This record gives sequence, C-alpha cells and structure tokens, in this order.
Amino acid sequence: MRRFTLRTGIRWKITLAIAAVGALVAVALSLVVHSAARVSMLESARETQLANVQFIARFAEAGRKPSMGAKLNDPDLPAALREKARSGRRGTYVQESRKGVPEVWAAVPLGNGQVLSLHNPFKESANLVRDLDRALVVGSLSVVVAGAALGVLIGGQISSRLRKAATAAQRVAHGDPDVRVRDAVGGVVRDETDDLARAVDAMADALQQRLEAEQRVTADIAHELRTPVTGLLTAAELLPPGRPTELVRDRAQAMRALVEDVLEVARLDSASERAELQDVALGEFVSRRVASLMPEASVRVVADEIVSTDPRRLERILGNLLANAARYGQPPIQVDIEGRVVRVRDHGPGFPEALLREGPSRFRTGSTDRAGVGHGLGLTIAEGQARVLGARLTFRNVAAPGGVEREGAAAGAVAVLWLPEHAPTATGSFPIIKLSG
Repeated sequence: MRRFTLRTGIRWKITLAIAAVGALVAVALSLVVHSAARVSMLESARETQLANVQFIARFAEAGRKPSMGAKLNDPDLPAALREKARSGRRGTYVQESRKGVPEVWAAVPLGNGQVLSLHNPFKESANLVRDLDRALVVGSLSVVVAGAALGVLIGGQISSRLRKAATAAQRVAHGDPDVRVRDAVGGVVRDETDDLARAVDAMADALQQRLEAEQRVTADIAHELRTPVTGLLTAAELLPPGRPTELVRDRAQAMRALVEDVLEVARLDSASERAELQDVALGEFVSRRVASLMPEASVRVVADEIVSTDPRRLERILGNLLANAARYGQPPIQVDIEGRVVRVRDHGPGFPEALLREGPSRFRTGSTDRAGVGHGLGLTIAEGQARVLGARLTFRNVAAPGGVEREGAAAGAVAVLWLPEHAPTATGSFPIIKLSG
C-alpha cells in the first residue's frame, strides 16, 4: 500500500507554526482577560448593589417607603439569598437569566424581621464585556496575521537559503567541481544552513578527491597495461597457425580493446576532451555510418537537419549503441533520425532496471538477459562522448504487447541521442545567445 505524503515548503510550515502559537497565546490571554474583567465587573456591581440596599435600608427602618426599586419580602428573591438575610446576614447574589444578562441581587435584614432586597440587570457591564470581547478578537486576529507575516518573512529567508543550497548541491552532483554550496547560500547571518553548506562542501571535496584518485589509478593501470598487451599481441602474431594460436590472438585482441576502452573512459572522466565541430547533415551521416558499421540494420530518416557536431565522436556513440543492440538485443535493429534526435532500437529483452534507474555503469553489463560478453564500458563511453558534444543520451524500454512493462517482458530497448541546438564551444562550455526584443 502506497503511503500518502503531503509535500509543502518550510516557509509555510514555519508560518503555520508561528500563526498557530500566536493564535493559542492570543486565545489563552483573551480567555484570561475576559474572565478577569467579568469577575471584576460582577464584584464591583455586587458591592455597588449592596451599598445601595444598605442606604435604602436606613430610610426603611425610619418608616419611609423603599425607593430605587427596592422591595420588602420580594417573592422573586433567590432562596439562598433569602435564607441568608433571614439569618441576620446581608449578602449579594448573581442570578443568570434566560435573556443572557445576569441579575445582581442584594438583600439586608431589617429590625422588624423583614428582608429588604434590590436587584438590577448587569446590562451596562455586560455591554462593556462584549466590547472588550470584540477588542480581544480584533487583537487576537491582528496577532495571528502579524505572526503569519513574520513567519512568511523568516521562513522565506530560510527557504531561499535552503533552495540555493539544494541547487548548488545538484550542480555538484551533476559534475561541476567549482561550485561551493556555502558561497551559493551567502548571507550575513550564520545559522544551521551554513553548517549544512560547509558539511556538503566538505563531503563534495572528499568525494572529488577520491574520484580523482580512482581515475588516476585507472588511467595509470591502463597505461601500464598497454605496453605488455601490445607486446603480447605482437608475440601472438609470431605463433604458428592453429586453433590455440587463434584463441590467444582473440584474447589478446580483446584485452587490447579493453585497455583502449579504459583509457578512453579515463580521458572522458578527466573532462579534458573537447569537440572538434563540423557542420554535417545528420540523416545522411548516420545512414552512411550505419551502412558501414551494421549493414543489416534498417535506417529511417524522418527529418534531416544540419548539425554542428564532432563527426568522430558521433560515430563512436553510434557504433557503441549499435554494438550494444547487436550484443544484448535481438534483430531487427532500427535507427531513426528525426531532426536532431537519433533513436537506436532493438527487439530484445530491454535494458535492465538498474541501468534505467541509475544510468550506465562501467564493468556492469546488466541483468543476465543482456549479459554474456563485454565489460559494460560501451554505454559508459557513449554517454561520456555525448557529454563532450553537449548532447543527452537517454535509455528506455518498449512495453511488451498488452502494456506489460515488467523486467523481462519488454519488447525492445531504445537508446535516444538528443543533439543540442547550440554546439559547445572550444572550451567545452556553451555560447551565450542574446535574444532580441
């Protein structure tokens, strides 16, 4: 079962976090302020009500009629407050009403055994509480909006630095040794992003040194092997005719080809190769080379185009793709030319999944379906030569009838060479094209 993942930027995560914390703090403070203000206003109203009823009680005991809405032995007086007054104590009581506005009661006992009470609605204070609640709501929303804006600002800066670091790291991964993640991140503030950038730079430097060391070792071994292999091949030519001599010559030729391929890979890895550009008609050029390299392959020119490329390197790429198709695939082998795109297809079991996922790898010939002979250098060299030309080499499988695309059920392998619209310069870079308008 595939797990559902929601991808979002760190900017919005930080914004959401700050806004959520701001909202929680604002709500908590609003509840505290609302509760404290309401309690304070109710206590003030109860004290005022008790002072009023005590003032009226002095006149009532003198025989005057109660005023200001006070009543003697009011039947609506809450039972709890009535019992308290009859026991000789004064008190107040807040009675909730159905209209939402509480009633504030105050009662005092008189000398003749009667109870004088006064009650008024908590209306004005309730209006003040509502106004306070509105102010708290507006203030809370302002805090949330300000927190979100601050989160966007802070998160945007962090996100921008991380994106710059990711872009620089991708350039390093694509083989640009001069890029430094710390320089790409920039900025005056030092934070964890700088630590990450320094760690990535250190890792890239270490990997680059290790790769260069491995390349030097590979090139040195190939150079050292060239002389004895050449001598072995010369000695094999002096052997008397016979089956053993043919086997020795065949293995010596294979070893010599392997040494030459390893040397070519080492030169391509060093990034010192430069293309010698010529204008060629791609369709005509590929047709002639295929007829020379593999006459049994069919060629179809959908659209011809003049391209600026290195014919020798292009022929090398084409030869390796055809050799790979003949060695690991099955006939018929088809070559299509459409503009700047060259496709080489066989009808074999298809490329292994590892090659489709990771690309060509030296000394790996893939699955057993496409293995048997070879050292896995053909496609590696083709990809390296395409990189020198500024071209792109991709690999895919053709689905078997019925749309099945599992390994071993493909209906052929397709290698596609995409030649660039603008060829690389003599330094290996690409010209800057100025667009008018």
